[in-house]
This record gives sequence, structure tokens and C-alpha cells, in this order.
Amino acid sequence: MKCHLTIAAIALAALMPLADAAVLEAGGDPLDSSMWSDIRKTVFDSAAVQFDSRVKVIAPASAENPMQVPVTVDASALPGVVEVLVVADFNPIALALRFYPEAAPAFLGFRLKLQQSSPVRAAARTGDGVWHVGGTWVNTVGGGCTAPSAAGASREWQRRLNEVSGRQWSEGPNAGRLRMRIVHPMDTGLIAGTPAFFLQEIDFSDAAGRRLMRVQPHEPVSENPVFTLNRGPGDGPVEASGRDNNGNVFQARIAQ
Repeated sequence: MKCHLTIAAIALAALMPLADAAVLEAGGDPLDSSMWSDIRKTVFDSAAVQFDSRVKVIAPASAENPMQVPVTVDASALPGVVEVLVVADFNPIALALRFYPEAAPAFLGFRLKLQQSSPVRAAARTGDGVWHVGGTWVNTVGGGCTAPSAAGASREWQRRLNEVSGRQWSEGPNAGRLRMRIVHPMDTGLIAGTPAFFLQEIDFSDAAGRRLMRVQPHEPVSENPVFTLNRGPGDGPVEASGRDNNGNVFQARIAQ
């Protein structure tokens, strides 16, 4: 009986596309998502992908506000990370952001819009080209990607666009942590009459010009985004600069 099952599995893998066969060989998606096969093909193409418990996604099991779902990605236990991307399987725009850790660890906190309950995954690419994937399910009432931003009803958002506030912690349990908030509507473009308008690039560097991290947000990042990172060794102010998809730029210094 065992022999027949093995032969059947091999035959099935031979009939499947390479991406699906890779999932079968890896034991299937641990989050059991019906969208994983599509995500695997469209996001990773033919690259090697493996599920890895060292890539952690921390998010609430149940999120009351689908427009502001807190997510923390921690791949700092995985050596040699050069790029991390975050996807929500069931969002109409699955890719939430990418970040590139340089002098800072592969750790980033932010807030995400969810259209419905969905797996939220982080994939960390190491120098050998392999993507290491971790994730968690988040349940929510939905509608986060197609609800209008609060900024759209305010007359002040244009005046305050790209206004930055931030903080660094130099001691205590959060020593080395940096948090930055940017005023921006982060419109998805999925609301009639409201085009996509979102931050595209953010660079964090220390006072010596050493780049800590590069972040590339996409439309599903929440309005007025807040980013939290661990700056790693060193002290002094952090320089943050970036732009949105309409060419608006910002630059700020976050003191320690």
C-alpha cells in the first residue's frame, strides 16, 4: 500500500507545474491558504522557497480595525538576509512592502490594511537566493483596502503631507529601537475617484552616512504609517528621507 501511495505522489508531482511541485515536496503550506500556489508563482517565480520558523510574523489573531493591523516582522535570527517582503494572501494588492536591512537587523514593525481575513507572510531572501517564509493568520471584519482614508475628509492633510515625527530609545528594554511616523494618506487606488497615492521609498541612515535600512512601502501599508526598527550598534541621530509615487519628498532627523 505504501509503495502505491509513493508512486501516486511522484506521478502527481510530475503532472504539476514546478512551483506546485516545490510546495508538495516541502509538505504543503503550513497556513493552508488556497492562494499560496498563486502567491508562490507570481511573487517568487522560479526561485527556491522554503518555510522557515526563523522568520517570524507577529500580528493579532483577531484585528478589530482592518485599516490598522499591527504587524512585526523579525527575521534577525536568520543569517545573511538581504531582502524581506511582506504579503497578505487575500488582499487585492497582495504585496505590502519590501525592506532591505543593511547595518540594521532584519526587523521591522508597521501597520497594514486587510481587505478580509488572510494569512500575512514575510519572506526573507538570503545571499544564496533562497526565500525563507514565515507567517500567521489574521482574522478581521474586512474592507480595509477599499475604505476611504480619514485624511480624505480633512482639509489639513495637504498642509501636513510628509510631516515626520519620531523617537529613539537609548536605554531600557527598547534600547536601540527607533520609531517614525509620516503623515500620508496611503491611498490604494481601489476607491472610485481616488488614485493610488502612497510612499514608495524610505531610507534610514546614521549620522556617519551608513545606511541602516531601505524600505519600499506599497499601497496596503496603513494611512499615516508608523515604522519601527532596531538600529543596531551605534548612537546619535538617524536621518530619514524618502518620496512617494507623486514625487513628493521628505527628509527628517530623528534625535536620540
